[in-house]
Amino acid sequence: VVISPLIALQRDQAKAIDEQDVGDVAVINSAVPKSAREEAFAAAEDGTLEFIFLAPEQFDNPTTLERVHAAQPTLFVVDEAHCVSAWGHDFRPDYLRLGHVIEALGHPRVLALTATAAPPVRAEIVERLTMRDPKLIVQGFDRPNIAREVERAGSKEQKWALLAERVLDAGKPGIVYAATRRHTEELAGLLAERGLRTACYHAGMASGARHEVETAFMDDQYDVLVATTAFGMGIDKPNVRFVFHAAISDSLDSYYQEIGRGGRDG
Repeated sequence: VVISPLIALQRDQAKAIDEQDVGDVAVINSAVPKSAREEAFAAAEDGTLEFIFLAPEQFDNPTTLERVHAAQPTLFVVDEAHCVSAWGHDFRPDYLRLGHVIEALGHPRVLALTATAAPPVRAEIVERLTMRDPKLIVQGFDRPNIAREVERAGSKEQKWALLAERVLDAGKPGIVYAATRRHTEELAGLLAERGLRTACYHAGMASGARHEVETAFMDDQYDVLVATTAFGMGIDKPNVRFVFHAAISDSLDSYYQEIGRGGRDG
C-alpha cells in the first residue's frame, strides 16, 4: 500500500511502475469509478496486484480499510512523509490518523519517504506513524549542479522586470513560483508579452484546466510555467533548467522541495 498525497503524483508513480517489470499497480482516488475500485481491491485480495496507491482520505471510508485489511499488505509506504507534519495539522488531518490505519491493518512494515525533513519533522513522522524500532536513513540533499542565488530589487516593478530578464536569458523549460494566484496570472502575461510560451497554474483553476497545463508542460509545450506552490510535488520532469522564486518560500524545507525540481538530469 502506498499513501501518496496528490492524484497527479499517484498517476506519475503508477506510470513509472508500469514501465518496469515489478508487478501490477492500481490507483484508487476520488476520480476512479466504483467498478475500477472494486476490480483493484479484488486483485489485491487474490494476490495478482502488487501495488495499490491511496490518498489518506480514502480511509475515511470503512469499506476501504476492510478491503485493504483483507489484502493483508506486507508493506505500508507513506510517500512525501513530511506531509504528516506540514499538512496534517492544517488542512489534511487524515495524515495524523494514518497511525491508527497502520494499527488496524495489523502493523505491517512501515516505510516513510521524503526529500526534506528536519529533525523535529523526522521525530513526528516516527511518532505519528507508530513506527517501531525505526531505522533512520538520512542523506545529504546538496545538488552540486544547482546554483542558488538571491537578487535584490527596489520595487515590485523592478523585481518583475529583472525576473523577466533572467527568464529570457535562462535555458528552457523552467518554473517560476509566485505567492498568489493573481501574481501567477500577471507574471505569465508579462512573460508571454516577451514572446515566451507561457502558462500559469494555481489551485483556483478547474481541475481539468490544471491537468491540461501540467500535461503540456511535461510534454515541453511551454517555455515557462508560472505557478503557486500548488504545482510541483512529485513532478518528475528531468529537463527543468531553472526554478525562480518571485516570492520567498514559507520555509527552508519548502524551498529545497521547490528547487529540487530543477536539473534532475544532472
